[in-house]
Amino acid sequence: MAATLPFKISALVFVQNTAGDQLLIQRQKAPNQGCWSPIGGKLDMATGESPYECARREIKEEIGLPTEDADLHCFGYISEKSYEGAGHWLMFLFHCKKQILALPETIDEGHFGFFNREAIDLLKIPESDRSLVWPYYDNNREGFVGLRADCATSGELTITEELKLT
Repeated sequence: MAATLPFKISALVFVQNTAGDQLLIQRQKAPNQGCWSPIGGKLDMATGESPYECARREIKEEIGLPTEDADLHCFGYISEKSYEGAGHWLMFLFHCKKQILALPETIDEGHFGFFNREAIDLLKIPESDRSLVWPYYDNNREGFVGLRADCATSGELTITEELKLT
């Protein structure tokens, strides 16, 4: 019988500065330790936190930017099976319409940088972000997309598009 993996729910938030560069954090903790990624974190399921509430809380905690639900556009979800062989994730993807004016201070999660979209492709980012997160951000951030990703231990990523609204 296969081992049961934990299931986690999170929000991933794409924030830009006034020049249109993406704000990324170089993570100091797992998952994706040492890699650059958008900000975000796990839902507080014990309090019944919604994905929007989680995104707003993470934005405030990590970069100090106050937001309202109207400042966010949920442009999709990704259900990842067996990510890094350690667990399953359901990630809600948000585009923050409110821009950040300056680089935030370093936090215990990591330090921040601004990058134009082309530079992100040259950074150390999680492989699933390279093949899954960023292409769908590029093509669907104004609409909505639902994805299922099987992160098989063989290292081969299988992506199924479950839903797409434009």
